[in-house]
Amino acid sequence: MNFEHLYIQNPDFPNRYISPEKLFSYLHANLSESIVEIGRSFLGKPIFKLTLGIGKTKVLAWSQMHGNESNATHAMLDLLVILDKAQEVKDELFSQISLDFIFMLNPDGSERWTRLTAEEIDLNRDFHNEASTEIKILKSLAFDKKYDYALNLHEQRTIFTTDGVHPATLSFLAPSENEERSVTENRKKCMAVIGQIYDHLKELIPNQIGRYTDEFYPTSTGDNFIKAGMSTILFEGGHFIDDYTRKETRKYYTIALYYALKAISELKSETTGWEKYLEIPENLETHYDIIYRNVKLNTEHECILDIAVQFKEILEEGKEEISFIPFVMEVGDVTKRKGWLEIDCTGKRFVSDTKYPKLDAEVSFKIEE
Repeated sequence: MNFEHLYIQNPDFPNRYISPEKLFSYLHANLSESIVEIGRSFLGKPIFKLTLGIGKTKVLAWSQMHGNESNATHAMLDLLVILDKAQEVKDELFSQISLDFIFMLNPDGSERWTRLTAEEIDLNRDFHNEASTEIKILKSLAFDKKYDYALNLHEQRTIFTTDGVHPATLSFLAPSENEERSVTENRKKCMAVIGQIYDHLKELIPNQIGRYTDEFYPTSTGDNFIKAGMSTILFEGGHFIDDYTRKETRKYYTIALYYALKAISELKSETTGWEKYLEIPENLETHYDIIYRNVKLNTEHECILDIAVQFKEILEEGKEEISFIPFVMEVGDVTKRKGWLEIDCTGKRFVSDTKYPKLDAEVSFKIEE
């Protein structure tokens, strides 16, 4: 059975932005028997855990640790509607595993579409300090119940590729337990799962699956969970050509989530096939969203250069979807980078109130014939 043929999008959540209140309402209306509130955010918003399955292999997963990374929340919402239409697949999967899924670990940041919490804390760097309410909730759950696997679900920027040409639409990581990046048995368990995901998706999105850096981060959640003995797998949803609202990424993220759970149900902590993980290319940082090439500035002396632009994702008041606002990131010789869109400005006019584009400022210039 090819799970990808079953894919449908949850129609209640068409936008990349998910309002916490809309999510909470949906969970109460559709999953009230399977959810429980496990705590409250700094601003008092509920954090819900969904529990599915009766299997012996226990899995913990969480979404939107960073509030502006909604793909994992979408993936779980999509997976639920797919499995409701494929009861045999659902029964088989959840007879082998029991899944605890935390929706929106950072609802305050999710509401504002920001990476950080309302207290300006990065939850993924707060493992030891425990300065945030939310990380305490996650750690309490994780250590109160002995889980066999954890899925740390994130998104990454559009700057990453697998080979300098193809976007890293999905990237995975078996985190390191130490600075030496030792390949331990615990890491091999994660690698085996990722290897199976890769086998299923490499033909669907060829050259678009990457391996995230395994540099050891002493304060990060995934590195510390695996160090504590819980096999932890990092997901990173990334760019898909011409898909800034990440609908295509969402689709493949959902498919990957299913195959991760399926692999976990079959492997049962075995490491068979872990070497496949090493075939996945490491992420490269190679791209900007737009590069204007050969821009001739309005200066007394001839000045021709490149302007690199990156979209910032901003939730504007009154809108139900995020906006993509272009900001200048680099000016000068940008030949070491590529753009998902490249515009040759040879023979065209640079129209601006300033002589030079301002770094880290919203694009205010125009290119005219």
